[in-house]
Amino acid sequence: MHHRGSNRRTSLRGAAAVAVGVLLLSACGRGGGGEAAPSPSRPSHISCAQRGEVAGSGSTAQQNAMEYWLREYQSACPGVQLRYNPIGSGGGVAQFLRGATHFGGSDTPLSQDDVEFSRRTCPGSRAIDLPMVGGPVAIAYNVEGVDSLVLDAPTLARIFDSRITMWNDPEIQRLNPGARLPETGISAVHRSDNSGTTQNFNAYLADAAPQQWPYEKVKAWQARGGHAAPGSDGVVSTVSGQNGSIGYFELSFAKAEGLPTVKLDTGAPEPVTVSARSASAGIAAARVADGGQDLTLEFDYRTRAPGAYPIVLVTYEIVCADGNPADVLPALKSFLTYTASEKVQAGLARIHYAPLPEKVASRVRHVVSTLS
Repeated sequence: MHHRGSNRRTSLRGAAAVAVGVLLLSACGRGGGGEAAPSPSRPSHISCAQRGEVAGSGSTAQQNAMEYWLREYQSACPGVQLRYNPIGSGGGVAQFLRGATHFGGSDTPLSQDDVEFSRRTCPGSRAIDLPMVGGPVAIAYNVEGVDSLVLDAPTLARIFDSRITMWNDPEIQRLNPGARLPETGISAVHRSDNSGTTQNFNAYLADAAPQQWPYEKVKAWQARGGHAAPGSDGVVSTVSGQNGSIGYFELSFAKAEGLPTVKLDTGAPEPVTVSARSASAGIAAARVADGGQDLTLEFDYRTRAPGAYPIVLVTYEIVCADGNPADVLPALKSFLTYTASEKVQAGLARIHYAPLPEKVASRVRHVVSTLS
């Protein structure tokens, strides 16, 4: 087993000291750092390490899922501390690569440059992507008097590129025959920070509306005009507070705020409503790229399958395949095994996330068992 250098441990202590908005997690047991079998009073899908401190940061898309995971894990396991700071995918990857955390949360897999850089962070090894939680990227809106709205990819591309600027535009009216659309200006809200949610939305528009969306599939927003806000929370707050606005964020945020969401005309017989079920149908069509321990998913954003919502993302937990500190490894493996368990994945639908297909989740659990 390889061990991290002292400068990595120093940066971890500094990150823990200055982290804001972190979520604290305790795991069970006393004594050494090994893993323990579940006790009779503990749920069978939770097997705690005896001790350890694990730091993570990144995706805001998984923020609500992480809070759910923390509550259940904490109730069963009172002794290891795990910290997760939802600072966005870009920040999470950057912190992991500079050795400030033990895992990063990202809504997109590592780039090839990131993988090469990670060889410095993971001595003798590299970082890998483990899909952990799926979710639909909802398009939510706040337009007075409009309770139901259908849009398609080309129209969304024009809206978010400031080429359709009024809600009563003929293109929107065409998709909503009989609707009374107001003569109200459109305020399209996007993320100001580097975001995996943005990258997935860019990927959807680039694949499903290539003539209308000439921008790259990257984490930074590139389109013209609109309004910017930090994090999913910021976009939700802006859309909620401004009539005529529209924005993109995870379904759980839209549900929590009570915002109506766009139905997508994908070419299927009926427009597709965003839900955990329709997102799961979209994720089920994804292909696992051939990357050994790395489990990157490739999506079909142009699917026309009935009931399949195409704007989906999967948040990856980024970890070292090898070279994890000995005092961290048992707790890290315990927590990731728990989050990928069949019972926990099934429970995600209750909070508006899409469970991983079991064929993917089982592969994640296997890879986690090989971490060293």
